[in-house]
Amino acid sequence: MRMSPVFACLALGLALIFGEGSASYQPQSAAASLATDFGVKVFQQVVRASKDRNVVFSPYGVASVLAMLQLTTGGETRQQIQEAMQFKIEEKGMAPAFHRLYKELMGPWNKDEISTADAIFVQRDLELVHGFMPNFFRLFRTTVKQVDFSEVERARFIVNDWVKRHTKGMISDLLGEGAVDQLTRLVLVNALYFNGQWKMPFPESNTHHRLFHKSDGSTISVPMMAQTNKFNYTEFTTPDGRYYDILELPYHGNTLSMLIAAPYEKEVPLSALTSILDAELISQWKGNMTRLTRLLVLPKFSLETEIDLRRPLENLGMTDMFRPSQADFSSFSDQEFLYVSQALQKVKIEVNESGTLASSSTALVVSARMAPEEIIMDRPFLFVVRHNPTGTVLFMGQVMEP
Repeated sequence: MRMSPVFACLALGLALIFGEGSASYQPQSAAASLATDFGVKVFQQVVRASKDRNVVFSPYGVASVLAMLQLTTGGETRQQIQEAMQFKIEEKGMAPAFHRLYKELMGPWNKDEISTADAIFVQRDLELVHGFMPNFFRLFRTTVKQVDFSEVERARFIVNDWVKRHTKGMISDLLGEGAVDQLTRLVLVNALYFNGQWKMPFPESNTHHRLFHKSDGSTISVPMMAQTNKFNYTEFTTPDGRYYDILELPYHGNTLSMLIAAPYEKEVPLSALTSILDAELISQWKGNMTRLTRLLVLPKFSLETEIDLRRPLENLGMTDMFRPSQADFSSFSDQEFLYVSQALQKVKIEVNESGTLASSSTALVVSARMAPEEIIMDRPFLFVVRHNPTGTVLFMGQVMEP
């Protein structure tokens, strides 16, 4: 039996469009919490390796692809994924919960358009385990797509075209030359597209160059947007007593918002925040906010990140799937030995005056320190794009240099 690679990848996108509808607020779901917690754990591994580089990442996207991957694996390989994700996709009620979450994210009441789609591309003549296709459709409500990877460039075009269509053209080259070859048997893809306009746009006339303080102590001049308005604001302390500010910028549909967080002191590294993140903490931020009038100064920023997920996933205990001698994909096919050759996520995001354009437990104490009248994000900061009715984190990242 030949060793054949499996390719797991994510393409994510954001842009700006108006939508209509009325909000239908549901309590935060266990599925959203599990997906976000796992995604944030992967994000922490990514930023640890990225250090002082800009990063944009999708927790929901990586959880979506790994949930699909669970179904294809068996034995220790599956157990490692389930332990890292803290759930089994085949457990009673779990797949329906994720499907309800999917429908909640896609609902027209969000106004800010969200589009997310999963796909699994399989070698056309690969003999699959009996019942895999109907079981996959039952759980994920999507069909298995058959392609011929022996025609390498055509197969790459088919996958890239699917991603391009589902990210409205924002990501057109997810799979670069050499990403797939004649031994490729399976490609897993999640595409996520988000269009959000600020509920309170920044006046373009207020945008001016200001100094941004980088983590190495140097400064650069960057365009910064500014507006005075009533914002939801709170502050927390890290376990070692460092203060940090959190401010919410809502999108015009009210169901989504961007949370921006930064240490109060410029000398405190952003890793003091990223290292303590989880879904519960982000919910605590949201639940402890007070509406206050503030002058907000925020850099415009545009990020594009292509992330190799292999090391982050291995650091979370998912090692066997990458090793030809140990990977177990027996739930998918027993015709060949399969393993994951690459796991990629590609994300683009742009934040400007009108909104966001893009494509792909620690106890904390709320302090009574005097809140500043101005919130000037002139230092590295963290951002989180969150679907508030469910608590799902669609995107998050660190801006080290706008």
